[in-house]
Amino acid sequence: MHESCGVFGVYVPNEDVARITFFGLFALQHRGQESSGIATADGKKISLYTRMGLVSHVFSEESLRLLAGGHIAIGDQSG
Repeated sequence: MHESCGVFGVYVPNEDVARITFFGLFALQHRGQESSGIATADGKKISLYTRMGLVSHVFSEESLRLLAGGHIAIGDQSG
């Protein structure tokens, strides 16, 4: 069995960190990927969105809006 994972983190005040993290995960994406997730934080609240599937299928404009408001994000894609 061969497992692999891609992780992308960002700290950018006053920017859309969820969208930046989405594109970082998209760039790391590999074939056979099974799940993706992004967590964002503003220092007080953490928002999380995870689903099974490719990065491009998991995240939509609506899901990225749900993650808005933070300045710190970490994303994961595994397969």
